[in-house]
Amino acid sequence: MFSEMFSISDHQHMARALQLAERGLYTAMPNPRVGCVLVKDGVVVGEGWHERVGEPHAEINALRAAGDAARGATAFVTLEPCSHHGRTPPCADALIAAGVARVVVAMQDPNPQVAGRGLALMAEAGIAIEVGLMAAEAGALNVGFVSRMTRGRPWLRLKTASSLDGKTALANGVSQWITGPAARADVQRLRARACAVLTGIGTVLADDPQMTLRDFDTGRQPLRIVVDSHLRTPPTARIVQGEGAWIVCAEADRVRRDALLDAGALTWLQPGADGRVDLPALMTELAGRGINELHVEAGATLNGALLAAGLVDEWIAYLAPSVMGDPARGLFALPEYTQMSEAHVFRLTDVRQLGDNVRLTLRPGVG
Repeated sequence: MFSEMFSISDHQHMARALQLAERGLYTAMPNPRVGCVLVKDGVVVGEGWHERVGEPHAEINALRAAGDAARGATAFVTLEPCSHHGRTPPCADALIAAGVARVVVAMQDPNPQVAGRGLALMAEAGIAIEVGLMAAEAGALNVGFVSRMTRGRPWLRLKTASSLDGKTALANGVSQWITGPAARADVQRLRARACAVLTGIGTVLADDPQMTLRDFDTGRQPLRIVVDSHLRTPPTARIVQGEGAWIVCAEADRVRRDALLDAGALTWLQPGADGRVDLPALMTELAGRGINELHVEAGATLNGALLAAGLVDEWIAYLAPSVMGDPARGLFALPEYTQMSEAHVFRLTDVRQLGDNVRLTLRPGVG
């Protein structure tokens, strides 16, 4: 549906800018995914997107592509141009220096260091500023960055794979494979777009997973984080091999900690009052470490604890057309509820078939 304040061509150019921004889906973090299109006299004269942290932003790449044709052009940008000096100079200054006449922005930057300053800077320089074109689409593309900037915690995406009766493994622990190749490949894409993958010590001890990307080359691997209250992760566990493994605990035996450190894993204390890892505090800590989207693949204990703490923002549930029986392992370890009002309610936002499996996308609350 078109906004009345923007033309059809405005929508088309911003849609293209969003397409460009999506090219940074797997690589731009912890920065936002941003695209920019420069248009002059109805003709696209420059395009760009932000690929990796420390490299030029979308606006700079578009200005370089446009050259002198940027003067008098309209810039369509999916996120407010930055106004502060970070790893790169301010993009607002670059647009001003290039002589851009108009800037159309999908959404204001939620980063307190920017938050309208880039818009004000360009407006003061005489550039026509318009904000709000396809804002919802831009926000969805950067849901983790927005969450980190506005709520001080990552966007937590919980992934489960189960039978139709909600079972994740047989009673003896056998779980490979509940879902088919198409669903498993889809999980790789979810891992790839996340800054970090989170699991629990129960999964590490039972399955010894790597939690890495396979057959999906992005040039990077997400961080691997284990919630391990009593520091039981073996130094030989596959998840700690190589760089990028963090073990979060509530108590730290020095010998175990040093062994994990020698294996290449970072450990830190995040104790809660109950002797377990303080999960809300962990989310705050992860945001401070630049984690935008947190992908969770865990067992019933951690799944239940995250849900009970109100930390699940999105649930991706893969369902297989099978029934595994009553003794099999379930999705969430939660206390018994006696009233329907106590149940956790989700709204369904997407349904799609992947081979013989169905993927449900759900968010908390009634919709």
